[in-house]
Amino acid sequence: MTRSFQTGGAPHIPPQTTVAKVMLQVLLALTPGVLAYTWFFGPGILVQITLATLFALLFEFLMLRSRGKRLKPFINDYSAVVTAVLFALCIPPLAPWWISCIAMLFAIGFAKHLYGGLGQNVFNPAMVAYVVVLISFPQAMTSWLPPLALAEHSPGLADSLTTIFTGQVPVAGGWDAVTQATPLDTLKTGVGAGRTIAEISLSPLFGDFGGKGWEWIAICFAVGGFFLLYKRVIGWQVPVAVIGSVLLLSLPSWLADPASNLSPLQHVFSGAIVLAAFFIATDPVSGCVSNRGRLIFGAGVGIITLVIRRWGGYPDGVAFAVLLMNMAAPLIDRYTRPRMYGE
Repeated sequence: MTRSFQTGGAPHIPPQTTVAKVMLQVLLALTPGVLAYTWFFGPGILVQITLATLFALLFEFLMLRSRGKRLKPFINDYSAVVTAVLFALCIPPLAPWWISCIAMLFAIGFAKHLYGGLGQNVFNPAMVAYVVVLISFPQAMTSWLPPLALAEHSPGLADSLTTIFTGQVPVAGGWDAVTQATPLDTLKTGVGAGRTIAEISLSPLFGDFGGKGWEWIAICFAVGGFFLLYKRVIGWQVPVAVIGSVLLLSLPSWLADPASNLSPLQHVFSGAIVLAAFFIATDPVSGCVSNRGRLIFGAGVGIITLVIRRWGGYPDGVAFAVLLMNMAAPLIDRYTRPRMYGE
């Protein structure tokens, strides 16, 4: 008597890694940056991460049910959580709660599931979410906190919760008493008013080579990025191309006119360049596949970011740069495909 057993398709070798394992490694790599963010700007960022994660899982659940998909393999892969954390790191710590709700609706519902779910999305979901709320609600998205060391009123957890859920700042003076322009915004506004970079950089808002607090956050994100490189979760091409293009292209203008152009280190350590280089532009789904393509993709992100910072209407242009390069990724891959073996 013979028995037949149902088996899957070959090969039958257990996978060495899974989506869930990769996503957990990404979350682990983000931890140093999140801790540094909390240290310099207070617990509001932790509230934003929690809110974004809850809304992301809710919309993931609703979209999977509406599409008739099983919940377990997709809910447990942590991809929605990574999207939520990356988005939360891009918004002000005291942004109202509904910002995360609207953002995750677009990230999970539109940018991800509208294209077929994980692995089929054309655009980076976290950057889609950020750009939607940035354009739609500019006032809420520009209410940034100064570093705690410079703040007259340092919002604790209770104050952060009150502000996020009610919109009311529990200190005298309201929003003006607790918010301040970001270093990049301060530099852009100051240069536009005819001041020199050296004069603007004398403000206590700036550290040694970037925004006060922001430079250490960027370093911590770089540490996490090197961890991902060590684990081979990401390749070196995109981070090197993003940061290298920013350094190389900003150097000549800074040398020619340091009074009105940021130094290469200020460009790297005052905005979201490091976060994008290691955690956003390295998205394997919405980015390029070939090694040459990844170099071009990363360089494009760096170049477009500098163009927007210099001539655009936004102090930082990382999100727009990533989305524009997402559109170009299929074409880049087409012209950078490696030759077939034996060809």
